[in-house]
Amino acid sequence: MRKKIVAGNWKMNKSFQEAEELIEDLLDLMEDNALENPEMVICTPFPYLELATDMTDESLISVGAQNVSEHESGAYTGEVSASMLNSIGLNYCIVGHSERRKYFNESSQLLKEKVDVLLNHNIQPIFCCGELIEEREKEIHFDIVKTQITESLFHLNKEAFENVVIAYEPVWAIGTGVTATAGQAQEMHAFIRNLIKEQYGEETANNISILYGGSCNAKNARELFANPDVDGGLIGGASLKADDFYHIYKSF
Repeated sequence: MRKKIVAGNWKMNKSFQEAEELIEDLLDLMEDNALENPEMVICTPFPYLELATDMTDESLISVGAQNVSEHESGAYTGEVSASMLNSIGLNYCIVGHSERRKYFNESSQLLKEKVDVLLNHNIQPIFCCGELIEEREKEIHFDIVKTQITESLFHLNKEAFENVVIAYEPVWAIGTGVTATAGQAQEMHAFIRNLIKEQYGEETANNISILYGGSCNAKNARELFANPDVDGGLIGGASLKADDFYHIYKSF
């Protein structure tokens, strides 16, 4: 059975003290009601990763980064390597979020390299894919997502690919308050799962977790997660409030 995951992407938010308080609140909420499935993941800014791994060490909360360098090490001022992330015990790292693609011009080739370096250091990539509003209006959204996945992931062998989590994020629904309907989410998730089936076989396709990202919140999570091919969410703004994020976690 594939894993259900609710991952919080904090983006560039929270002071150190606020981060500590948020993690404490989540730990308190999880104390008596934690579930092994779904898994809760918090993806904090780089300065708070060690805090997060220390605080959650004996809990069921996993910790992830929001980005990684494609380089193993060297003279790359300001970058953070996969080996550094591995050394503090991270489980996950987001790759190719639409904001990274848009503001930092991350290409499919670059994301392919980032996926590889993470897997080489035993960190599971949460690989983001999704279309712009104009691409959906032109009805090329399936082609866009297929290209993103094919160019950055389908070079992997079956064993490596099985360690990837995919997050579908319609760019037009990120931070806008607009959410893809449950039907739209299921349609794209089923399309992605079928792509995986064609490439790696039915067993692998059935075991890969595909998350929905795009204004998923405490009000709509249950409807979205009820879809057979939606295995959880990559949550933005709603992950910054412990009660909201915990409510989403409990929405299965």
